[in-house]
Amino acid sequence: MQRAKRQENDIVQNSKKRKLQNEITTVDRNKFILENLANEIFYEIFEYLDIHDIYKSFFNLNKRFENLIINSNFLHQINISTISKIDFENFYINILIPYRYRINLFRLSNPFIADIIFSPPRIILQFIHLEKLILDKIQMKYLSKIFNYLTYLPKFHSLIISIGDYIESLDILFTHLFHLLTLKYCKIEYEIKNSEYPLSIYLTEYDSSSIQYLIINGCFPFKSLNNLLCCLPKLRYLSINYLVHCRDYLEREDLSPIKLKYLKNVSLKFDSIRFDKVEKILKNFFYYIQILRLTARYDQAYLNAKRWEDLIVNYMPNLRIFDINHETSMVNNNLSYHDLINQFNSSFWIKKNWFFTHQHDWTRRLDSGIFYSTDPYRRKDYGFHWEIDEQNCSHIQETNLNSVQHVSIYSKQIINIHLNYFPNVTQLTIKHYFQTSDDSIITTLNRMIPLVQLTKLTIESYDFPFEEVIKLLRFTPNLYSLKLNLLAMTKTNSQLIKQNENFQYVTKTNKIKYLDLREYCTLNQIQLIVKLFPQLEYFKTRMNRKEIEPITKYLLLKTKNEIQHLFLLCISETPKICLKELNILIKSENLLKDYFIKFINRDLYLWW
Repeated sequence: MQRAKRQENDIVQNSKKRKLQNEITTVDRNKFILENLANEIFYEIFEYLDIHDIYKSFFNLNKRFENLIINSNFLHQINISTISKIDFENFYINILIPYRYRINLFRLSNPFIADIIFSPPRIILQFIHLEKLILDKIQMKYLSKIFNYLTYLPKFHSLIISIGDYIESLDILFTHLFHLLTLKYCKIEYEIKNSEYPLSIYLTEYDSSSIQYLIINGCFPFKSLNNLLCCLPKLRYLSINYLVHCRDYLEREDLSPIKLKYLKNVSLKFDSIRFDKVEKILKNFFYYIQILRLTARYDQAYLNAKRWEDLIVNYMPNLRIFDINHETSMVNNNLSYHDLINQFNSSFWIKKNWFFTHQHDWTRRLDSGIFYSTDPYRRKDYGFHWEIDEQNCSHIQETNLNSVQHVSIYSKQIINIHLNYFPNVTQLTIKHYFQTSDDSIITTLNRMIPLVQLTKLTIESYDFPFEEVIKLLRFTPNLYSLKLNLLAMTKTNSQLIKQNENFQYVTKTNKIKYLDLREYCTLNQIQLIVKLFPQLEYFKTRMNRKEIEPITKYLLLKTKNEIQHLFLLCISETPKICLKELNILIKSENLLKDYFIKFINRDLYLWW
């Protein structure tokens, strides 16, 4: 049914594109001016553009385009991603306030905008048709106010929220969520101050929630999972990406399990949680599920195929998709790692068309590895590790990797004969500076993924040469987001590299708008960065305290010519006193006339 719907949508979209291309061809052939296009064509063009881009490009052209925007359906969905302060203020006055009664989807991805939207006179209360709210990097101090406002919106049912500062306790967050009586879809992302041992959540039988789809991206105490499930009788989908042990000063009683008749799809990631504890949850709550995705580490009991067979037959009889990803090292076991995982090749697994493979994650150590399910149920993320035992590792090659969108390379050495190809990847993370058997890094990567379609690149390796980064950027022209460590830049001759052909080419062609540097930047390195990335809009980096003022001054002066698109700066892990010092600098030297500055979680944000 879903496949047919997707095909139908594709046909409609292709028809629209052909119609649009024909209209534009006619305009070009007859040398018509832009205004000769019919309103319907503009509406179709608008479907492919961001609301802010539409407003910035068309709203002030003339009265016709102003009316086109005002009367179009896309005003129902306001998705504000990256935007400068002055552009947002104009957008706020001309679009957001006048047409707030029509908005059903509202996304804010800037920590400053909440100050405007959720401050008096409480504009959000007038979004009477709001159904879905997306908030990025919101501060905890706004939560009570936001949740209180949302209770008054009659059509509201979907919330996606990421919290910018650390959470001391999850009790407050989940209490607020459960008080939203119309909430059906909820996705939350947060960080806990002590992520290793968070406190459990106090939930009772009176905390029942209407939530049907719940996604938790953050450290969640495993001990609270039982009671969380007991409070979600209408739950259909559950995903928690980090279940851990918790510390408790008070023993909290488990609620009696309930039947979750609507729960069909579950995805859970456990960090050092023993299998017998997980098994108890599976038995008590997951009888009706059809899709189960589990990620776990360490406990070898997760690799007990016979135990899984009994569990599935007796407690999860409706299971269609079993997707497991497990990492461990063998300890005090009579069976070898390969003997253990080969038990998943029995007739039980074959009849269900559930197949598995593995990789080894430690050079010359074959008693440890990552065991995981293969197609047709692959995940969107794929970890590429290293080391293969030619004698024991059969069926290592995977054939259907079309669903993978993000590849993480953990390997320190890549052997070309064992490469998989990921045709639809748009994100790449490189954990180590890896060696190749004979080819260059660029050639090897291009055999794994189509570099030209990458939009996000993260390089976590400290020893990845800066010259190699430049080469890689040359072959990834569609990147808009780049994260990397800067230690390799300390050995770089900035004057010499500026004369490099690759550097000059990348400077003219790259489209990178988001840059996150994970090491301390010097003024000399910043000057190189400014030269290399002229399209920057958002820049996040660390700085030594004594260099914060000269670097910030340099960046703000350069916004007038070399990096004129930059409007958001984040200086991470800096003392709070720097906010006052930077404020004084900006005012005394008149570097900016209109700006906001704030401190969130040891990060200093400047928006203009």
